[in-house]
Amino acid sequence: MLTNLDQATTMLRRMDIGKVLVPVSGNHVDAEVIRIACDLAEDSSASVYAVYVMEIERSLPLDVSLDQQTAKAEEILDRAQTLARELGHEIDTGILQAREAGPAIVHEATEGRADLIVMGVGHRRRLGVFDIGDTTLHVLRDAPCHVVLYRAPAPPESGS
Repeated sequence: MLTNLDQATTMLRRMDIGKVLVPVSGNHVDAEVIRIACDLAEDSSASVYAVYVMEIERSLPLDVSLDQQTAKAEEILDRAQTLARELGHEIDTGILQAREAGPAIVHEATEGRADLIVMGVGHRRRLGVFDIGDTTLHVLRDAPCHVVLYRAPAPPESGS
């Protein structure tokens, strides 16, 4: 008996994928989305491109040099490349500077002709309700390609 995950994985493996875009943010789901992207890319000999979006405040010029944020982005992307190599894959990486991450990811997917976006969703709650966030909503609404979301199991609730 196939589970929904098995069915989804089978469907994704049948797709003609040439390029997978993987937004990373330095959170706990990055490693899993890199694994998923590399696994799917291997089946179709696709390339994987991991990006980190540095969101720039509106009070600053968009091309401002932010050494501390750039160093953090490079560290996160280095971890993604190391993990991919451990899995037997080479991936490309890049840093994007934008006002908001969602439109930057969609723009990158469009301009880079991505066939698939694989991204993680954290555990955010707004007013007690699970919230996937504005970035994920924007990507789901406007992406020019297929999108796969990964959400890790919820952390155990601390009892008081």
